[in-house]
Amino acid sequence: MKLGVFTVLFADQSFEDMLDRVQAAGLQAVEIGTGCYPGNSHCDLDRLLDSEEARQEYRQKVEERGLFISAFSCHGNPISPDPSFARESHETLLKTIKLASLLGVPVVNCFSGVSGDHEGAKSPNWPVTPWPNEYGDVLKWQWEEKLIPYWKEVGQYAKEHHVKIGLELHGGFLVHTPYSLLKLREATCDAIGANLDPSHLWWQGIEPVAAIKILARENAIHHFHAKDTYIDQDNVNMYGLTDMQPYGEVQTRAWTFRSVGCGHGLKEWSNMMSALRTYGYDYVVSIEHEDPIMSIQEGFTRAVANLKSVLIEESPSQMWWV
Repeated sequence: MKLGVFTVLFADQSFEDMLDRVQAAGLQAVEIGTGCYPGNSHCDLDRLLDSEEARQEYRQKVEERGLFISAFSCHGNPISPDPSFARESHETLLKTIKLASLLGVPVVNCFSGVSGDHEGAKSPNWPVTPWPNEYGDVLKWQWEEKLIPYWKEVGQYAKEHHVKIGLELHGGFLVHTPYSLLKLREATCDAIGANLDPSHLWWQGIEPVAAIKILARENAIHHFHAKDTYIDQDNVNMYGLTDMQPYGEVQTRAWTFRSVGCGHGLKEWSNMMSALRTYGYDYVVSIEHEDPIMSIQEGFTRAVANLKSVLIEESPSQMWWV
């Protein structure tokens, strides 16, 4: 496996300075935002799509530093009830898939999206309980009328461009668990898989190692994010795991994103790396920094050091001892 970073944390730096920083940290890969929620500080989609010369220069800047692009990321909401944001998310996703194909980047990461509760809705609706029965009816409508039709079309578009889609299993969107990912994959195509981020699993009560086994057995892990979560049980007792307090309310939130090793011990992270290798994932582990009590530099440095201590980088040896 290779160690990389989702470069949005360096959005205030130029493309070249960002690459120099990643190289200096001893990483091998970069995951680059192309628009929507992650922004596009390091990727001008239209310019790169319009010019082969620009694409060659862009690729050269990455490769001359001994790096490669593990994924492009354009997390948005392509089935949003807000037509403007839905259109922006959809157009950005299609452009990103096309650019990934032209540059040989194998994965595009994004969210599945979440729609409203009916055709004329103004806001997203994320049902999380089957009763009262209206919630189940809404969820069925969302899947059958919005989610599956959208990803049938876009999944096929990605497949035709030899690009895999890594859906992040994130609360607030219709695909947020291993089950919902596999359900959508079965209803669409195998270009659809997971950008597996354990930080979003822990607060849902899902064990990441178990999720890795479930998804990897189906060859459904296309990319992996490295971010931790600290769960404060005292605050869980007050607010529950669906805590709606802003992320900045660190003292009272039920759970908080942390740098790798600051929410769960390195033994758990080592178990995840072992599960990834055991079940066939041998691609990039991409650091994502969203720690509210650490600077970018400290959180990034901590994640790099901790992951380097548990990452399995070399191919396994023959079992010379048996």
